[in-house]
Amino acid sequence: MDFKESKAIYLQIADRICDEILTGKYAEEERIPSVREYAAVVEVNANTTMRSYDYLQSKGIIYNKRGIGYFVGAGAREMALNLKRDHFLNEEVEYFFAQIHTLGISGKELTEMYREYSKKQKEKEKQ
Repeated sequence: MDFKESKAIYLQIADRICDEILTGKYAEEERIPSVREYAAVVEVNANTTMRSYDYLQSKGIIYNKRGIGYFVGAGAREMALNLKRDHFLNEEVEYFFAQIHTLGISGKELTEMYREYSKKQKEKEKQ
């Protein structure tokens, strides 16, 4: 996993897990990889992954069944969506709009690009 310097690694891992929940890789009430397994996948120290799991558990997205492992919580998809949406709207959208303004990208251009992107995503989902 390629990490950005502007955001804590454990939060980037938590974002990835939320994305995996949102895309259906992990369903509600399904077991997710252990801390050590996930640490190996993203190539970080298990303590960093544990911090990600603790964070997601504090948000109600995952929960621990002692001795069995971590599971995706009921309603986790909605919680993950809200968490990521709030982060985007409160922390990223201002920079996004500043870039659009600075680069002189019109609303019309942006709308057309988004339509094309959405069309491609729908085609991928059908496959």
